[in-house]
Amino acid sequence: MPPRQTKPTRPPHVVALLAVITLGVGWFAVQGGEYGTSDLVRQHRRMAVLRHEVDSLQRQVDSLSRRKRAIETDPVVQERLAREEFGMVKGDKEMLYRFAEDRTPAKD
Repeated sequence: MPPRQTKPTRPPHVVALLAVITLGVGWFAVQGGEYGTSDLVRQHRRMAVLRHEVDSLQRQVDSLSRRKRAIETDPVVQERLAREEFGMVKGDKEMLYRFAEDRTPAKD
């Protein structure tokens, strides 16, 4: 019977080197490149914040659009604004003004 041939074993430093290289390749696959995993997570968070801001701004735009339409078309709103903003009165109502004297002492 011929003698058995044994496989040559690798020295421990070669095994350690291969393990380090394998870990390095694995880390680069997950974190390396232009957009790593942490970059993608950060971008997803930023996207959620921006969506929330867009939703808030859209609600404000909708509210202002409804207000503009009411000011342009609703006579009740127009009358209220005329009274509150410009001091106007409706019809033949009288408006009284009181003129008061200035009570600050005169300087000599």
